[in-house]
Amino acid sequence: MPANDPQTTPAGVSLTPAEVKSILSGLLLIMFLGSLDQTIVAPALPTIARDLGSFDAVSWVVTAYLLSSTAITPIVGKLSDLFGRRVVIAVSVAVFLVGSVLCALAPSMLALIVARGVQGLGGGGLIALSNTVIADIVSPRERGRYQGYISGMFAVSGVAGPVTGGVFAQYLNWTLIFWINLPLGLLAIYLSDRALRRLPRREGTPSIDFLGSALLIAATICLLLALTWGGHRYAWSSLPIVGLLAASVIVGAIFLRHQRAVREPLLPLALLANPVFRMTSTMAVLVMMVNISIGIYVPLYLQLQRGESASRSGLMLILPLLGIVVGALGSGHYMRKTGHYKRPPQIGLPVALLGLATIALGVQSLPLVAIGLCLGLVGIGFGSAMPVMTVATQNAVAPRDIGIATAAHAFFRALGGMIGVAMFGALIVGLLVSGSDGGASHELTDFLRPGRAPAGMEDHLRLAFGAFFGGSAVIAALAIVALGRLPELPLRQSSGNEATAIE
Repeated sequence: MPANDPQTTPAGVSLTPAEVKSILSGLLLIMFLGSLDQTIVAPALPTIARDLGSFDAVSWVVTAYLLSSTAITPIVGKLSDLFGRRVVIAVSVAVFLVGSVLCALAPSMLALIVARGVQGLGGGGLIALSNTVIADIVSPRERGRYQGYISGMFAVSGVAGPVTGGVFAQYLNWTLIFWINLPLGLLAIYLSDRALRRLPRREGTPSIDFLGSALLIAATICLLLALTWGGHRYAWSSLPIVGLLAASVIVGAIFLRHQRAVREPLLPLALLANPVFRMTSTMAVLVMMVNISIGIYVPLYLQLQRGESASRSGLMLILPLLGIVVGALGSGHYMRKTGHYKRPPQIGLPVALLGLATIALGVQSLPLVAIGLCLGLVGIGFGSAMPVMTVATQNAVAPRDIGIATAAHAFFRALGGMIGVAMFGALIVGLLVSGSDGGASHELTDFLRPGRAPAGMEDHLRLAFGAFFGGSAVIAALAIVALGRLPELPLRQSSGNEATAIE
């Protein structure tokens, strides 16, 4: 078919290649916005704390965004199924931009934390909805190769975020971290909005599960607060942590019971009964537990344990990011050529396990070049699994449920990242604190000093980071077990919502 001929969907919707490219360009920019804001803020936190005060609360600048964005993700997926992708994407970007302005204008630390929560409400839908629209316009079999573009975008944002945030904070003004979102967000809407109007939407009167939304948000926030505070502000066995965990379980049970009776469930129980969705969600939690933690704790390991500079340890993160791109591109090519998806992660996840186990065994003596090579292998391994998890999820559900299935999968990915950061943070802090003089330090930031850690801490550093990499290897092994239980369904060559086959 000629490149400029439109193709028609079963629903009668046709998009030209130019419209498809416009949509994809806007989606990639939207996803770039969502992922950039997860990394750009961290290097500026000390500067923000000096300007606004309340250094003890500065971690909430990150936590508030993660809490709200994680809790809102399944909700925006359902809303997009009810009202159409274009409307919900536009609202999500608008809320994100309003939150960005509030962040830039924040006069105090408390105001900034609240503004970051607002920003997260918009940011939570950006990545999930972008993946959903790609599912609307590309068949499952073709979808894999576009996951390579997405992985490349994540790699760019993962490198650009810390560098840009550090430059803005050191040489210009930290508020530019938030002002930069305005032109990017407006450009993304301009690129994609007109073509997004052409996508099909469900007919009929929509019904929104407000009670279910409130219950899901409450259960998620209770769980994430427990994981964030546990082992740091409060002991894991303390009444506040136990109470939060109990509240999360109880409210979660009420939410699931409520979903059985509601007309338009936020999370259809049939989705939870789907064996593909269960295993891809399990894999998402496990893979992201390690993947997100690597970006946070590997620079800490290199600075404290190996005495590397902040800039050099940050540059080392480029290697796993490039590995993710390689792994994702390989997976996408394999899925497109064969119509199957399990083989790439069957090879890649054991490679990631090998890389993590090698660093764990040589945590103190392994040459820096070897560490970089191992991190690259970890990236390739996890990269091979990431597009598979998304495509397999979308391929296993009915077209009408692609939005909520994709958003729910994104929710489990985000939840896995939060669990990993909290769990490994508590592990590392606990082992380091046990070796500090008098055991007086209780925060990870107490150990952030230029150069190597204080004398006498070497054994505890080796133990702490050996436990981190060893625990990560165990989690990678559990992901391999989950992959073994993942059913493999042939990838569809068309979708009920597919707008065009892209050549």
